[in-house]
Amino acid sequence: MIHWNVDPEIFTLGPLSPRWYGVLFATAFLISYALMKRMFVDARKPLKDLDSLTITIIVGTMVGARFGHVLFYEPQIILDNPLEFFAVWKGGLASHGGALGILAGIWWFRRKHSGYGLLWMLDRMAIVAAISAMCVRLGNFFNSEILGRPTDVPWAIVFERVDALPRHPAQLYEAIVYLLVFLTLQILYRKGWADKHPGKLIGIFFTTVFTSRFFIEFLKEYQEGWEASLPIDMGQILSLPFIAVGLWFILKRSA
Repeated sequence: MIHWNVDPEIFTLGPLSPRWYGVLFATAFLISYALMKRMFVDARKPLKDLDSLTITIIVGTMVGARFGHVLFYEPQIILDNPLEFFAVWKGGLASHGGALGILAGIWWFRRKHSGYGLLWMLDRMAIVAAISAMCVRLGNFFNSEILGRPTDVPWAIVFERVDALPRHPAQLYEAIVYLLVFLTLQILYRKGWADKHPGKLIGIFFTTVFTSRFFIEFLKEYQEGWEASLPIDMGQILSLPFIAVGLWFILKRSA
């Protein structure tokens, strides 16, 4: 087994204490911007629109992820202390909510900028969302959070900042899947799928990402204790609609 005891804070210099999670989260947006810039250039779209899109997606992701966590996992926050909703530094971001926030951001962007088809946006956003999701899960790994269940597999990891139990590195399982999805989508994009088969890339993204998430959830600890009373946990429940939408995009005949 492997022992993991990395400090979530990279260093401390006075009031400055950057954390691995924040750095990886920021890295996700930087990589996404670089990839989208290339796609905008390929399509001869104005880069000033990309700047607007980036800001919209960052806000949508953060608000959606926080809202998703509060709504689906800790709704009592709204009743007990509504201002706690904004305390993102305390943790509590849900990837399903982040996905909905991105979709809301795309809708808002298209209201302000004409000339961008919905499928054009979704297919390209799928590529950057996959690599961003990988970065976020690596951040969870450095934070010793989103833990897997105890196991005796040879690659089990003891998160010493949590307990002494060898556990599934569920964060790494997801990160590996998301990297493979990213590479697949990038290859298909370079083969012209975004233009030849509109809607297929976002379909593949939703289906593969959330199907893998559904099964990996069986190896993860519950985020909240009350999930144990459910037939499947909240992450699995929330994944099902995305899987259904992804399959619809894949099976739908291109216009």
